[in-house]
Amino acid sequence: MPENSRTGRVTIPTQQGFAEETLRIARLWGADAVRNSDGTELERIDGLEASIYHTYFPARGHNEFIGPRPRLRPQMFLLSDRAVAEGGPLRIRPLAGYSTDQLELNLDDDPRRFWEVVDRTTGELVAEWSVDGDAVVIPEPVRWHEYTVSFLAYVAWDPVEMYNHLTNNWGDRERDIPLDIVHPECRAFTVEAYTAWLAEHPEVDVVRFTTFFYQFSLVFDDRDREKFVDWFGYGASVSPAMLDEFERRKGYRLRAEDFVDQGYANSTFRPPSQAYRDYIDVVGAVVTEAAEPLVRATQAAGKQAMMFLGDQWIGTEPYGERFAGLGMDAVVGSVGDGTTLRMIADIPGVWYTEGRFLPYFFPDTFRPGGDPAGEARQNWLQARRAILRRPIDRMGYGGYLSLAADFPDFVDEVAGITDQFRELHEHIAGTRPYSGLRVGVLNAWGRLRSWQAFTVAHALPYPRSSSYYGVLEALSGMSVDVEFLDFDSVTAHGVPEGIDVLVLAGAADTAFSGGDVWRGELTPVLRGWVRSGGGIIGIGEPSATAHQGRFFQLADCLGVDRERGWGQSTDCYWPQSTTEHPIIADLIDPLDTGDPVPGVQPISEDVQVLAATDHSVRAAAYRAGQGRSVYLAGLPYSTQNTRLLLRALHWAAGQEDVLGIWSAAHPDCEVHAYPQSGWWCLTNGSTQERTTTVRLGDGSTVTRTVPPGGIAWEPIR
Repeated sequence: MPENSRTGRVTIPTQQGFAEETLRIARLWGADAVRNSDGTELERIDGLEASIYHTYFPARGHNEFIGPRPRLRPQMFLLSDRAVAEGGPLRIRPLAGYSTDQLELNLDDDPRRFWEVVDRTTGELVAEWSVDGDAVVIPEPVRWHEYTVSFLAYVAWDPVEMYNHLTNNWGDRERDIPLDIVHPECRAFTVEAYTAWLAEHPEVDVVRFTTFFYQFSLVFDDRDREKFVDWFGYGASVSPAMLDEFERRKGYRLRAEDFVDQGYANSTFRPPSQAYRDYIDVVGAVVTEAAEPLVRATQAAGKQAMMFLGDQWIGTEPYGERFAGLGMDAVVGSVGDGTTLRMIADIPGVWYTEGRFLPYFFPDTFRPGGDPAGEARQNWLQARRAILRRPIDRMGYGGYLSLAADFPDFVDEVAGITDQFRELHEHIAGTRPYSGLRVGVLNAWGRLRSWQAFTVAHALPYPRSSSYYGVLEALSGMSVDVEFLDFDSVTAHGVPEGIDVLVLAGAADTAFSGGDVWRGELTPVLRGWVRSGGGIIGIGEPSATAHQGRFFQLADCLGVDRERGWGQSTDCYWPQSTTEHPIIADLIDPLDTGDPVPGVQPISEDVQVLAATDHSVRAAAYRAGQGRSVYLAGLPYSTQNTRLLLRALHWAAGQEDVLGIWSAAHPDCEVHAYPQSGWWCLTNGSTQERTTTVRLGDGSTVTRTVPPGGIAWEPIR
């Protein structure tokens, strides 16, 4: 394949001893920047005109400082295994089942002050207990009651470096010990060390902070497997010093249970408590104050400051109130699909955004029998949809370039992808695409976690959330504007002006469905909005909490409620299901609503049941007052479900008349139009050639054929 005719907007990894091949691949991919990855070193390459990115780890890789100061390591509140009292004293080893390579009991600070022993059968604190070596002894437990110990442990090995170490078989390589920035000594050291580093690296153009100070919650078990992982988890930012800082700023004291949370560890799926929200705020303030001097020093040295959205990103949430004030030049993050791309592309307050595409050049993918070219192709097709809605400015890859070079089909595949990426920018030319609707996605986290619901990492949904994650993935490349709203702001201020449709998706009692929030004023606020003409899409168990004879508190707006067993004595008369409705008008394959939600029933015979299985509604449409609603049991991502959701949104908004503008008849194809730049394109998200009718902005139609995974651009007449 010849070198790309277009160049720029692409960053590639490099490593020592690989200069000649790096130059060849850089020219093939049109790269204008090179970077190192964890475990590699940069090497200047003769003949390659490229910016140099260099990773910098403010809170790891400084063993010479933190090694002699073990009390300055970050800590976690962890929960022991549950133990049942059978009679006599009960002995619990808190670290049993955890990796002792990663974690170390904190016996330096008085356990009686910070640890808690809880009778999990009653939920009561146990007063009488003692520490004996590496165990907690409860002298008089209640027989057959279950007990836990909530304890503090030092993070002795940086979790991401540990993951990379295990994945790449780094053997005897020195293990990185993290440091805790809440301590003044650590804060002074990071500034001093970074100032020296800047002076030693005049060749670097972009400093890629990976990231700043606190690792997301990543805990390994005693067999070096992931035991608990939450990309949003603040669990590894805890220490007695941080608890003191919290009390100074907020005026009250946190306890161990505020962190272990009955064992759920404040998972992002849990409706957040006020204490946890306050803790997020304090950590954000501490991190911002400590990161600002590093950012300013970077820019004073004539370099750009880039933040990697991952690893130690806790406290620098880019949709938080403080991030824009940090003054970062750029953000780079991992792109696993359209949702994760939008998570990066929509970030405000930075000069440019960059996506690290998959697969990562690690041996778990680049191995005999692996299909990195196929992974790259699929990754690109989903990301491309989102780029066409909100482009990232740059793209790139990470890992060991020497591994990728051994797969020529992958190298050629990426050459085509990078060329197409630049072509998108040429046609979009910085303009906004046509949008037919303004959609609000409502959950407990709102704008703070824009495009981040249901995410593990790299676009991996949790096993029980794929039916909901598909909603975001469909929206990420859809011809609508998307805004993320939280329950508290809507309760206080109502639905923002201009929102056409609200989407409420999630399982009962999660942060995304809402739980007990529906027992307050949120319910009448939204009920009034819908009945006054608003549209709502409910997916899974929307507005679910058992209260006053309802489970779905917005059942009167949605047209359905979930029967969980208490109302079986009451007859329910179902309307005749219909197969004639605009929402399901162009289904090709059978309707796929993902994991079943049992017992969903119509509340009246006026409900239009579009699909049902095992006497449970899977899809329904309803008119409530002047408003409209659509219920779906779930929405796993597919091209057909994307079209289904688009039709549902337009119907719920009462705007079916504009549904066909800038659209393709075949569900595998999508149209994106840019009136200001004067271009439109037709994409094919399938692996087969598609011929389809396209409706243009003026209502006229044309027929076009697009190759598998292809894209075709045309000027707007």
